[in-house]
Amino acid sequence: MGIPKSRYSRITEKHPREICLLRSFPCAWGKCSFCDYIEDNGRDEAAMAELNRQVLGQVTGELGTLEVINSGSCFELPERTLEDILRIVKDKRISGLFFESHWMYRSQVAGMRRRMGVPIVFKIGVETFDYDFRQKRLNKHADFREPQEVAEYFDSPCLMVGIQGQTKEMIAHDIDCLKRYFRLGTVNVYNNNTTAVRRDEKLVQWFMEEYEWLLADPAVEVLYEITDFGVG
Repeated sequence: MGIPKSRYSRITEKHPREICLLRSFPCAWGKCSFCDYIEDNGRDEAAMAELNRQVLGQVTGELGTLEVINSGSCFELPERTLEDILRIVKDKRISGLFFESHWMYRSQVAGMRRRMGVPIVFKIGVETFDYDFRQKRLNKHADFREPQEVAEYFDSPCLMVGIQGQTKEMIAHDIDCLKRYFRLGTVNVYNNNTTAVRRDEKLVQWFMEEYEWLLADPAVEVLYEITDFGVG
C-alpha cells in the first residue's frame, strides 16, 4: 500500500508543525448532520496500523511538534498506532503534540496527556457554542452548555462558520468565547459536501470581511478550504 501524498504535510505559518492524517476505527458517534468524512475509517486494524506506520515514518522532528488527525477522535486510532506515535515522540525528540477528540471522550483526555509524556494541544470540534444549533441542527452529541465546561478538558476549539441557519450573532458569540476562554482555536469556513447541510455564501462573505483580523491572529487558524492544512 503506497503512501498518499495528502497524508503528510508541514504547517509553517502559525504554530509550525508536521501533520499526519491517519486511519482509525469508525467514529463512535458518526451522526453529525454536516459530516460525510467517514470513508477514511476502517475495521482492518492491521492494515490501518501498517499504513499509519508508513505515514508516521515521514516525520522528521525538525519542527519539534507533531499533529495527528483522523476521521474521528485520537482514541479511535489502533493501539499499535498510538505506540508508534509514542515511539516517534521519543526517537524524534518531539516536544509537543496536537490531538483531536470528541466531547464524549473528555474523561480520557488526561490519561492520554500522561501517556504521551509531552504537552498536548487537545482540539475539539465544538462547531458552535450555541447549544440548540449544535445539538439540534448539527446533531453534534456534545451536551455542554458553557464554554468553560469545554475549557476544563480541551485547549483549542474548532468552530464552523457559514452554515445556513447560522446567524451573525451566533458567530460573534463563538469568536468571543474562543478568544475569552481558550489560548488557541481553529475556524473552519463551511464547504458544501454530500450532506443536506448547505453553505450560506452571504454569511461567509460577511465573516471574511468582519473577522479579517483573525487571519493575522497568531492564536487562531482560519481554514477556508478543508485541505488548507495540506492533508485530506
